[in-house]
Amino acid sequence: MKLSHIVPWGRSFEEYQAMFSLSDGDLEKTIVGCGDGPACFNAELTARVGNVVSIDPIYQFDVKAIRSRVNTVYPEIMDQLQKTKEKYIWENFSSIEQLGSTRMQAMESFLADYPKGKLEGRYVNAMLPKLPFANKQFDLALCSHYLFLYSEQVSLDEHVSSILELCRVAEEVRVYPLLSLDGQESEQLQPVMSVLSEKGILVSFKEVAYQFQKGAVEMLVAKTQKI
Repeated sequence: MKLSHIVPWGRSFEEYQAMFSLSDGDLEKTIVGCGDGPACFNAELTARVGNVVSIDPIYQFDVKAIRSRVNTVYPEIMDQLQKTKEKYIWENFSSIEQLGSTRMQAMESFLADYPKGKLEGRYVNAMLPKLPFANKQFDLALCSHYLFLYSEQVSLDEHVSSILELCRVAEEVRVYPLLSLDGQESEQLQPVMSVLSEKGILVSFKEVAYQFQKGAVEMLVAKTQKI
């Protein structure tokens, strides 16, 4: 994968808490974040003595390269947000400028932590649907802004195999959002739910106290049934 094909955009620790309804108890669990990119969740949870591993193909690159790419795409993303601002709820963020500032702060926190975190094995170059982890290595797997959001780019089979893989490595899986880029419920959602249920995975929806993309107010929760 070429870095020029990646659009890094990092979310804050508080956004992760809200998107995934993370309780204080959840934050004490062993967590794997899938597709974390330059989010600061790993950096901040580690600073709070949490146990978290992030996976993303962007972690094949060094900090200098990622920083350069962040600086390149940032104005492009801001310009695109200006053109599509009606698709979003401007409550948590009062303006595009505040959103940009929050996201850049998150990415700066990630970049400051990344070299050390990579050496410690907290940032792993990997991607779904194949993860380099043992069965049930984690208590909780989080997948943000990948599955369902990119329904046109990610096939039904890839959705199913990815969530099954997350269920293999973690006791519980949470995926957010459940809408595609057009703001509609992902066409993959119901078929994925059906296939997972047939395979013995307990799947449900849970409302979250977060909404930036209009209508994105639920996450999917998947758990393997214990016999």
